[in-house]
Amino acid sequence: MNGPPSRAVAVGRHVILIAVSLLFVLPFYWMLTSALKDDTQILSSPITWWPDPIRWENIPQVLNYPGFPFLRMLWNSVFYSGMVTIGTVISSSLVAYGFAKLRFPGRNVLFIATVATLMIPPLIIFIPTYVLFKVMGLIGSYAPLIIPQFLGSAFFIFLLRQFFMTIPNELSDAARVDGAGEFRIFWQIMLPLVKPALAVVAVFTWLGTWHDFFGPLIYLTEPDSYPLSLGLFAFQAQRTTEWALMMGASALVTLPLIVLFAFTQRYFLRGIALTGIKG
Repeated sequence: MNGPPSRAVAVGRHVILIAVSLLFVLPFYWMLTSALKDDTQILSSPITWWPDPIRWENIPQVLNYPGFPFLRMLWNSVFYSGMVTIGTVISSSLVAYGFAKLRFPGRNVLFIATVATLMIPPLIIFIPTYVLFKVMGLIGSYAPLIIPQFLGSAFFIFLLRQFFMTIPNELSDAARVDGAGEFRIFWQIMLPLVKPALAVVAVFTWLGTWHDFFGPLIYLTEPDSYPLSLGLFAFQAQRTTEWALMMGASALVTLPLIVLFAFTQRYFLRGIALTGIKG
């Protein structure tokens, strides 16, 4: 039987982990420090690792730039990401619960067909979807971006189904004996038991939506309705040579994601760990 690793091995592992972590942190550090420099310091050789002097005025300049209404775009991004996350979590968990715990004819066939949609390239269904929403008169609003998310996501349906299947059927059977309906069983018994999985779905959906560029570019027509992902692109097109302002705008777009992860990392990491327990 092998004994515990020696102190030298443990120290070596931590050194390697710290070194890898620094490699991931370095680009973010460079972005933050560059947001407080001038363009001369950013392009200097050798590299200037710390701004001297610190140009705090770069941030207000970005916030007050006429073509980049940050607060308005921040609200658009929060609204867009929040509605998509709510729709995806609710719809995917409902469908996943049905596939995992309900018995009905053709259940397995429907589940296979749902998972098979993951193999369909999104661009194939983009044109008919766009034409459908254009006929409905919804182009120019967030409706084409939000409504489909209330119909479930095949990947998250598959993920949540695997979690629901790990819950003993005796719990739901006991609830039915006590007179609980299926929705009450789902809402009050099953959902609290899969909170880590719901956190994973919510965080991944929020991140994907926050960075979504193609959807808003196609469906939104008014600059006032742009989210930060699209607004940052427009800002870059106008301030191509002003790297300090570009880094400041990029930092402002990234910081909300860091705050989100800071508040959800416990549930998120727990959910990631549980995905490997049973399948």
